[in-house]
Amino acid sequence: MAGSNEVNANESKMAVPLNTWVLISNFKLAYNMLRRPDGTFNRHLAEFLDRKVQANATPVNGVLSFDQLIDRSTNLLVRIYRPTPIPDTEDPQTSPSPATSSIFSSLISCPSPDPFPVIIFFHGGSFAHSSANTAIYDSLCRRFVTLCNAVVVSVNYRRSPEYRYPCAYDDGFTALKWACAQPWLHSGKDSKLRVFLSGDSSGGNIAHHVAVQAIESGITISGNILLNPMFGGQARTESEERLDGKYFVTLQDRDWYWKAFLPEGADRDHPASNPFGPNGIDLRGLPYPKSLVVIAGLDLIQDWQLAFVEGLKKADQDVKLVYREQATIGFYLLPNTDHFHEVMEEIKCFVSSNC
Repeated sequence: MAGSNEVNANESKMAVPLNTWVLISNFKLAYNMLRRPDGTFNRHLAEFLDRKVQANATPVNGVLSFDQLIDRSTNLLVRIYRPTPIPDTEDPQTSPSPATSSIFSSLISCPSPDPFPVIIFFHGGSFAHSSANTAIYDSLCRRFVTLCNAVVVSVNYRRSPEYRYPCAYDDGFTALKWACAQPWLHSGKDSKLRVFLSGDSSGGNIAHHVAVQAIESGITISGNILLNPMFGGQARTESEERLDGKYFVTLQDRDWYWKAFLPEGADRDHPASNPFGPNGIDLRGLPYPKSLVVIAGLDLIQDWQLAFVEGLKKADQDVKLVYREQATIGFYLLPNTDHFHEVMEEIKCFVSSNC
């Protein structure tokens, strides 16, 4: 009889295209090398293994990108992607030059008379891995630009275990406040910021919590787009037990990341992990944004994601669930399945209808 690891590998191979299986399997191999049993993390090796790409001020397929430092106290950087041209704003006087330093200065004086969305994106990686310049997330952000005709601001938030809760949330909210203060990101005759919060895995978790902070600060969010958001809780759910280790992720993996991110001594019912748990915030009557929540049916934490959707519904919030029964984690990273294309169309429609 084949060993359990071999059986699990075969199951995951059958569930996804080969290139997706190779991509996520390589991620898993690297992740296992980086985590230490004592809760520490080999950051130097992580940076070496992470395939990164530089920002590119020369448009590629109609999209340019540049990096901007927005908070010197924490070295918080964002990578900004924009279509070229933004409708009705491009002319010889305002067109950005190839130099990154001049792109930003050229943009701040050219708000668009036509409305366009701004998507603030938080990459995944279970709070510990990846960055705004990780190649696979650079590609995803570029897709969002083309798909939604949007400006995308990808946040290079601080990661655990070096920086625990609430550092990632603080960085996300700093990025949101920065976007609010940029005139060139305001558009339409009413000169509004039409901002969406989005992220996958831990990034989806961050997007939710930044949206809650926005409510408390009176900032209007047009919508949340959460892809396989990372939520959890102290109890073990049916999907966790049934899918443990079968499709790339184990409960032991998830437990390690929560322990590395949550405050010392906190359990998984902390509201960062379990927003509608015993210590969560009641969102009833609050102006929480409309939400699009995408869940993969082969993600072992799907029960917690479904509980999150149910929590929004019980709070009378507007939420649309897109459940892809035969999809695994990361299916939205490569355009090689019907799951990918149908979810991208859902995102496009959600953004256009709420912009």
